[in-house]
Amino acid sequence: MKRGFYTIIAAQFFSSLADNALLIATIALLREALPDDASWMSPMLKWVFTLSYVLFAAFVGAFADAMPKGRVMLITNAIKFVGCLFLIFGMHPLVAYAIVGFGAAAYSPAKYGILTELLPPEQLVAANSWIEGTTVVSIILGALVGGTLIRDHIAHFVIGVTPPFISTAAEAAMFIIMFGYVIAALFNAFIPNTGVDHRIPNKNPLFLIREFSHCVLLLWRDRLGQISLATTTLFWGAGAALQFIVLDWAAESLGYSLSKAANLQGVVGIGVAIGAILAAKMVSLRNSVKILPLGASMGLVVIAMIFVHHLGIAIALLILLGIMAGFFVVPMNALLQHRGHVLMGAGHSIAVQNFNENIGIMVMLSLYAVMIQSGLSVHAAIVIFGCTLSALTVLIIIKHARNQARGDALHLIGMAKPKERPPL
Repeated sequence: MKRGFYTIIAAQFFSSLADNALLIATIALLREALPDDASWMSPMLKWVFTLSYVLFAAFVGAFADAMPKGRVMLITNAIKFVGCLFLIFGMHPLVAYAIVGFGAAAYSPAKYGILTELLPPEQLVAANSWIEGTTVVSIILGALVGGTLIRDHIAHFVIGVTPPFISTAAEAAMFIIMFGYVIAALFNAFIPNTGVDHRIPNKNPLFLIREFSHCVLLLWRDRLGQISLATTTLFWGAGAALQFIVLDWAAESLGYSLSKAANLQGVVGIGVAIGAILAAKMVSLRNSVKILPLGASMGLVVIAMIFVHHLGIAIALLILLGIMAGFFVVPMNALLQHRGHVLMGAGHSIAVQNFNENIGIMVMLSLYAVMIQSGLSVHAAIVIFGCTLSALTVLIIIKHARNQARGDALHLIGMAKPKERPPL
């Protein structure tokens, strides 16, 4: 890998670590400020976070392609930092966290798009393994850091050495978390310029919306693009819901507090890291679609959670679930990036991917929030969630088989250079 790739990895690690620690701290803030509504509002934090990915999808890709991506990542980290400040100074958690989400939405196309600018197609699965593995490590540590910082004795110490406007455990945690964004920004400043032409053809918002719509249709009509996009959309939607399911399940089945339950999120992350490493070694870009059946079996593993009431078994099950998820998503993500880069360019491709995946996240989180708000038990929600995951994956497998029956699409993999986008 080129040296600049590792600078990207470092920047991604600290930014993602801060994002995941901030989620735990913001859930704690909700429980402090709005205890009666915290149960259903907690998944809605992720909902408002992802809202910007959908609302501004037509523009963030062009923004990422309009300047060196290291500069884009620096600007968007600053937006996250400001959102964190708003949380500390009393803005409603859902509103302030939405600002952090806006920064993340603009950050993502640059983070993934620079990979296709910097590296050849044959290194994309390995690069994605690095990115996903590093992200997972940051998720693990972020959950641990967030859970640790909200503990009473840690918060008491932090409050004693921070400015006087820091008065609660959640605020103390957020004050420390902000330094993660600062460190990420320092690495952003050293990300190399890849030399790609960053001029965009038109800055008119109506043009950008029209162009984005064209790119969405282009990727959904592509035989490999539609399969990889449907798969990653389902995976990220399921993963977002699972993040909150684990917290609620740990409280009900294991009697865990928020700080301890956050550690179990990290356990899933360990499994994802292992799965990502295995995928990099065992799955090539050409063979990526062969792992689709693994997604169907993941739903059954999720359902098995309802029978677990012992910590040791819970850890083993969550690690297994994480391994399956990591092994599943890394090749599909690489395939989607490659097809998108070939069809429309890196930034536009990632923006389309984010648009669809975050619609999936919002749908899954909305369904989970409605189930909890209506009084459905966590175990019942887990069964519904697992069955839905398996059923939808089977439908994707059937669709891919039909695509293959119409003609082999695998020859599309391996084009080293992107074609020009078809005219609008």
